[in-house]
Amino acid sequence: MNIILLGPPGAGKGTQAKRLETRFGLVQLSTGDMLREAVASGSKLGRKAKEVMDAGQLMPDDLMILMIGDRIDQPDCRKGFILDGFPRTTPQAVALDQMLSEKGLQLDHVVEMKADEDDLVERISGRFTCAKCGMGYHERFKQPKQAGVCDVCRGTEFTRRDDDKESTVRRRLEAYHAQTEPILPYYEEKGILASVNGMAEIDEVARQIEGALAGHGA
Repeated sequence: MNIILLGPPGAGKGTQAKRLETRFGLVQLSTGDMLREAVASGSKLGRKAKEVMDAGQLMPDDLMILMIGDRIDQPDCRKGFILDGFPRTTPQAVALDQMLSEKGLQLDHVVEMKADEDDLVERISGRFTCAKCGMGYHERFKQPKQAGVCDVCRGTEFTRRDDDKESTVRRRLEAYHAQTEPILPYYEEKGILASVNGMAEIDEVARQIEGALAGHGA
């Protein structure tokens, strides 16, 4: 079973991908992880990827497709895979389908994790982390038991990722709406698109996703 999880940043795709890995014996494929592994391997593809990254350029679509193709050829992907973070554009979606077809494979399900934009901004921009041990907190949903003191290591310094600042989150959401949302009709026409409420509780989102997979004959 081969699955794509789509949704705006902060919708919980990574969390749900891990659950699907465990539930169905699939492999979560993160393009970021694949890039790092390819570069570390020193392969011809990895060396090319390193050149592009060192030049500060975006990875070309054809290189990304080759990298994904190499990864899904690995034995651990024989039961299927979950793509999280790719494709981001319709041309990437078309190229991915072509590559899978050449391997005698296909996508079985594309799950859109819908989310309210303002709620997402609050969810992401409210996150902060203990600078000493890395324990995660949230301004609204998970404050330390004692204000200003980490529950785990008693540290008193906290950090916030630049990616989690509200202005950055808004820009990432704009990019998602402009580039990735247009993919949805493409998969809808193929009859493999399902939508779930990504803002529900984690267990409820997982239940909805499994229902969507079952509904498509998984």
